Amino acid sequence: MGVVEVFLQFSSSASLLGALVVLLLVYIMSFSFSSQENGKDPPGPKPLPLLGNILQLNLHRLYQSLMELSKKYGSVFTVYLGPKKVVVLVGYKTVKEALVNYGEEFGDRDHIQIVNEFNKGHGVLWSNGDTWKDLRRFALTNLRDFGMGKKVCENKIIEECDSLIEVFKKSKGKPFDTTQSVNYAVSNIICSMVYGSRFEYDDPEFTSLVDRVNRSMQLLGSPSIRLYNLFPWIGKWFGNMEELKKLGETNKNQIFGLVSCLKETLNPHMCRGFVDAFLVRQQYLENSEVTTSHFTNDNLLATVMGLFIAGTDTTSTTLRWGLLLMAKYPKIQDQVREEISKVIGSRQVQVEDRKNLPFTDAVIHEIQRFASIAPIALPHKTSEDVTFQGYFIKKGTTVYPHLMSVLYDESEWEKPNTFYPAHFLDKHGKFVKRDAFMPFSAGRRICLGESLAKMELFIFFTGLLQCFHFTPPPGVSEDELDLTPRIGFTLSPSHHKLCAVSCM
Repeated sequence: MGVVEVFLQFSSSASLLGALVVLLLVYIMSFSFSSQENGKDPPGPKPLPLLGNILQLNLHRLYQSLMELSKKYGSVFTVYLGPKKVVVLVGYKTVKEALVNYGEEFGDRDHIQIVNEFNKGHGVLWSNGDTWKDLRRFALTNLRDFGMGKKVCENKIIEECDSLIEVFKKSKGKPFDTTQSVNYAVSNIICSMVYGSRFEYDDPEFTSLVDRVNRSMQLLGSPSIRLYNLFPWIGKWFGNMEELKKLGETNKNQIFGLVSCLKETLNPHMCRGFVDAFLVRQQYLENSEVTTSHFTNDNLLATVMGLFIAGTDTTSTTLRWGLLLMAKYPKIQDQVREEISKVIGSRQVQVEDRKNLPFTDAVIHEIQRFASIAPIALPHKTSEDVTFQGYFIKKGTTVYPHLMSVLYDESEWEKPNTFYPAHFLDKHGKFVKRDAFMPFSAGRRICLGESLAKMELFIFFTGLLQCFHFTPPPGVSEDELDLTPRIGFTLSPSHHKLCAVSCM
């Protein structure tokens, strides 16, 4: 008997409860037998109807809850976030096998409800299929053309680092919050590549845009927004929803204004940045009467927004963790500063110095590993039915690659829960690469700005440590500095202030 026929038998209001009971039984049975006919499902805790497993999870620290569940259910397991089935991948070997060896099968992007409402799956971060392939190929090619990973970009980062150093000097060694100034400096790098120009730190349009992005990233990771993503029909009860939507619309309008100004002054023979290159390609395709093009205004705005957010938040958050950890562990900071002084002295640091600064390089890598600012990769989705490690995973299933489990894998790291730069040094003190170092994810969806982020982190971190000694505020000991991450879409340091004591 079908569900519709059952409903027809309960026409009176007195029988409504009975109908709900039947629906409940159908729902429970759907959990139990959803894909057993196709093969063995990954194991996992038994879900409740509608709620799934959310009562067993800490939505403040979802990554921690999933790590705990993996101890019982293994490296491939299933959880239900509300009615949504999610397969979680844990540990270096499992995550690498899925994203690299089965890259095609696990390579699609799944949508987050609130993000999908905002950008409708547009842009390089959230698209799939031919749209994603074309946009990613175009973004990689043009960002490289505008300096990503090249000397021209290095010079821009050096100039921005000098500006940031001047801001830090204004603190005169007194406690201050590094958040805004670091955000502005890092954001300017992606702005110079996307728009073709940087902004002053006191430009209200620029600072308000960066500050709104920072606030949005906090809200996206809040429990109320996580609940909205699972149960959008109850979203009207959450105040954070209205704030997040307002922030998103304001940012979108501001970026649209910047793009419009660039369009009005566009010179096809002299592109200033990524936006110009996109507009030129768009005009070319329109003039060639191509019937289908992925170079639309919606894809342009969504891609620019994605590049701006990703290019600002991840690097600036990692850099702030680095400064906090240096204040927390002064002996390690002293070793870094001693190596910089010996190798570079007072001259300007350059990317080519990295090979001669193995300890500094190891510290930067360990900051990324230890902070693990993106503990769970943006959600993936299976593009086809796949049997993985003996389990059947149906096409269209949401997949969470747990990146923190890779960076903290006890079988890969000697002291995973400790800030330990020796993870990246051999017995002779030379820098060594580690296969399980995956802060940028892996496979087809690896962060397209990886080379830019690495260059930024090295120049900013080394340049700041060359000029300043970072300490806790007066009256606060190193032991009292809190390393508990702040809840957000990424894991940023809890609110704190540092002293940047000038050494030059």
